[in-house]
Amino acid sequence: DAEVSTRKKTFTEVQKERLDQAERTVLIKCPSKPSEKKLLQYLSSHGNVKSHFFFENRGINALVEFSEKSSIASLQDAVGIPNAVEHHVVPFKSRLFTFTLKNPGSQPAEETPLHLSPQCHIPVNDLIHKLCLADSISSQMYILLNEYQLTEENIKLRFLACSLVRDFARAYFPDSTVKPFGSSVNTFGKLGCDVDMFLDFHDTQKHAAKMKKGPFEMEFQMKRLPSERLATQRILSVIGDCLDNFGPGCVSVQKILNARCPLVKFSHQPTGFQCDLSVSNSIAIRSSELLYIYGCLDSRVRALVFTIRCWARVHGLTNSAPGTWITNFSLTMMVMFFLQKRSPPIIPTLDQLKELADEKDKHIIGGYDCSFVSDLRKIKPTKNTETLDVLLGEFFEYFGNFDFRRNSINLRKGKEVNKPESSPLYIWNPFEQDLNISKNVNQPQLEKFIAMARESAWILQKEDKAQRIIDKEPWGLAALLIPFGKRNSSKMKNRMKGIGSETIRSLLDSLKLNNANSQQKAVGK
Repeated sequence: DAEVSTRKKTFTEVQKERLDQAERTVLIKCPSKPSEKKLLQYLSSHGNVKSHFFFENRGINALVEFSEKSSIASLQDAVGIPNAVEHHVVPFKSRLFTFTLKNPGSQPAEETPLHLSPQCHIPVNDLIHKLCLADSISSQMYILLNEYQLTEENIKLRFLACSLVRDFARAYFPDSTVKPFGSSVNTFGKLGCDVDMFLDFHDTQKHAAKMKKGPFEMEFQMKRLPSERLATQRILSVIGDCLDNFGPGCVSVQKILNARCPLVKFSHQPTGFQCDLSVSNSIAIRSSELLYIYGCLDSRVRALVFTIRCWARVHGLTNSAPGTWITNFSLTMMVMFFLQKRSPPIIPTLDQLKELADEKDKHIIGGYDCSFVSDLRKIKPTKNTETLDVLLGEFFEYFGNFDFRRNSINLRKGKEVNKPESSPLYIWNPFEQDLNISKNVNQPQLEKFIAMARESAWILQKEDKAQRIIDKEPWGLAALLIPFGKRNSSKMKNRMKGIGSETIRSLLDSLKLNNANSQQKAVGK
């Protein structure tokens, strides 16, 4: 029930709740055998402890949420500065603490073993073993989702990481906030994924707009710079230096200021996350909210996305390093498009969501219309009743035979559209409609995806589940998560017929397209 009530809330409401929660939270490094009772007893003297959990990351740690923010100030006043025998300490009082027992030898052993909240997903081989015990492919997919999705504890830890960075940012910009975006908040994050966060000044701008009412005008004197990009670079440079020099547990800080989207990369040791910090990225936030809405509409959406992404990773179709392979974001968009194409559709198109938007949902960012409904109750539930067993097989069938040479994928319209240019894979950016989010993908990587999709469709169609269970062999989804080895190579070659020639065909199409464009330009002149 708690899960359902959470899902009814809008994206903005959930983010606000999480950020408020993070401001009342502290992180405590504990001894190897901490006394849960003594720690909570001590913390309770500063205020009511609303929730807590322990996890392992370079030792035992506790995340503790107080009911009131004032409890943290009380705790900070009572906590001592570390004794600097070997190193000189930077006297920044954060919400990161170390808890030690003065006489650990005299302490009685903890009666009940400490429960440690897992912060990473199980290995694929262990997952395959679990999947084989399920009774259907649908059950297997929900097991995978349950093992890989972000836990409540992990989400709290992510928002705390942002809140701790915000404490530094507020030394310079008192009204700023630091918010997570992307996989940490869009319901498609996997345990272990990085934390993308951005420094937001929108609250400052709202405050400025309010002050302009009345017979006179008063405004701050502020440093003026020739461009927004330069301001972003300067801000990130200073925050990056601050984290590097004074941030407890902030290591491997890299300032990547000349990228298309300037950012600071760092490792946050207290929470164990790799973090990317950028400045107000409004379109990225809209993308996060769009995926949040799709993820909330139907439980099959997230189960299918997690399954396809896990399958792609096992077969080397995706990679955490940048390159010519398909990204997780592109794969997610392909799943969304496929679900829009079902009859009846499982999720609405972006244009349909835009039609349901009211005045408060209107967002024009950099000339792009990023409007869509935020209230989930306004979106009618689908009448599609297809099982995940069916949807998984149909996904592989659909994209194994998709005409990538001619068609592109457009989530706004929910239908194939002629490719505007000759990239092997063309997926329209949902908001910045002149961008292809899969422009990095080359022809060999696309062909590999098609081959793996065809092979997977064939396995699901031809598999004798009962016989495989008798033979104690992986079946269903479990069979798809084992790399297709040499035993299948001859069969795969037959199913790949026609793919190889696509490279030649796409080159010819590219030449025709370039010639046509050249002729148009010549006529224009």
